[in-house]
Amino acid sequence: MRQDHGKHDWSWWKSEVITRWANNSWRFKMENAFENSIFNSEKDKPLTWFLKQKDRLSALHPDMSETMINMTILRKREGELEHAIKCRCIETCSTEDYINEMEYIINQTRIGKTWTEIPIESKMVPKISREDRKPERPVLKRH
Repeated sequence: MRQDHGKHDWSWWKSEVITRWANNSWRFKMENAFENSIFNSEKDKPLTWFLKQKDRLSALHPDMSETMINMTILRKREGELEHAIKCRCIETCSTEDYINEMEYIINQTRIGKTWTEIPIESKMVPKISREDRKPERPVLKRH
């Protein structure tokens, strides 16, 4: 692209990028990516997930304040984790503070983690075949 257009300042390049990629289908893809990405503490790291969401929101809404971006991202993870983070941070906290609190809560507590039921050995019933159910016949010995 640089060979075609030559040397220009950053404002020109920024406007070119916006005209090329900031169309309706791009906005639709970004909105879907934001809506479908839900934090899972088992597979996502708080830092990468939070920053991806922040980049998506600031690309979609460049005039949105940092506080509104942080609150919108926190609303994606409703429940105990959102409540715990909001209790520890005031609204004017930076993104870094939110990420630090999120990492601390997930690493130090079970908040935000999914519970998996582990089968108990006493509940596990061994499979019995039909032949195992038949009573054994006494063996008769001949003299």
